Amino acid sequence: MTSAVATLRLSKGALRSLRCSRTASTIASKPHEADPQLAGYPELPWVSNQSLPARGWWDQQERRNFGDPIHEYDEVLSMWGPDIPHVPPRKALYQFSLAASGFVAFGLLCKYALVPERPTVPREYPYSGLVRELGGLEENKAREYTDDGDE
Repeated sequence: MTSAVATLRLSKGALRSLRCSRTASTIASKPHEADPQLAGYPELPWVSNQSLPARGWWDQQERRNFGDPIHEYDEVLSMWGPDIPHVPPRKALYQFSLAASGFVAFGLLCKYALVPERPTVPREYPYSGLVRELGGLEENKAREYTDDGDE
């Protein structure tokens, strides 16, 4: 009975590691094969040094003890590698889209709702805007450029 209760009471870290191991697994679960390129070097777990506790190490800055084997991907998992996201990617995308839609809504509000009315009335010309006085529509169209050389 106590072992069943103990297995049900998993810590958050254990649940997170179970969740991460499940998402990292392949669809067809195969037995784990040793990497032939490691040639007997220990296969270390994929754990970033940033997630380890800060104190109690021989090398405080790298969070390593003297003689510990270095991971195959140490440049990614070391303290100088990419930061571990504190916010899950889905929540970060939601927060970013919420902020971006807020900026867009504020821009639309400024463009359409907060624009004052024109203080003057636009000028009106007789005879459909002085078309006849300016020579008609045909005379005011853009002319095609021709290089005659007769200038």
